[in-house]
Amino acid sequence: MEIFDCIAAVARPIHDFGDEFMSDEATAAVGLRAGFPPGRGFYCRGRFGVLGEASVSVVQAVQGFLGPHLVTAGWLGGRSVMPAEEAAALYAQAVRTWGRANIPADVDVEHFNRLAQQLIDAADADVLPLFAGWRAQPRPSDDPVGAAMQRIHVLREHRGACHLAAVRLCGLSARAAMVINLGDEQATHYGWQEPHPVAATALIPRWQRAEQLTDELQAPLYATLTDRQRTEFAQLVNALTASPTP
Repeated sequence: MEIFDCIAAVARPIHDFGDEFMSDEATAAVGLRAGFPPGRGFYCRGRFGVLGEASVSVVQAVQGFLGPHLVTAGWLGGRSVMPAEEAAALYAQAVRTWGRANIPADVDVEHFNRLAQQLIDAADADVLPLFAGWRAQPRPSDDPVGAAMQRIHVLREHRGACHLAAVRLCGLSARAAMVINLGDEQATHYGWQEPHPVAATALIPRWQRAEQLTDELQAPLYATLTDRQRTEFAQLVNALTASPTP
């Protein structure tokens, strides 16, 4: 399989499987049991906790695609519950737990882990601090299924960070990219309160170029795999993410 064919085959399943984890009530319940209030506190403190005790403005700048009000409320609302480092560790644990419950039992996770780790190790983390933080999170060696889900999460963070850079390079704001991709209603759901009008149709070529550039930024990772390994990786991703939406 060619490099860009592989990227096209795995990008959406990796993104959507991560979304299933993030939006699952089982994930929210982990945060509630830990003392986080209902809302985005566990999500923000957990996902962005790999950045350390950063200011809200820094967290917003790094993650990009969520609206500032959502990030501010979630990040500050969870601060009193536990330190950022502990929240990130708990979030990683929730990632692995969700993976064990949702990754099909017949997937060769050991082979997936080898190929996924090869991609993760090959990545240049410059200007990708959220990816770098998640790459540095430890993974238990005795939990291959949970580790597979954590690697899915890390790869998702890599593409997301590359996409944010590509969007800005193409002259789009993150908010405009969200409106173009998802529409006004969904942009509001992701924290962009009362989004200003966006000339979506006129900006679509820029967004398409950003998608292409995102693929190009990921290409060096997938170049480390052989044609056969890329085919195997795409097959494994499709099998791994084939569980029904919880």
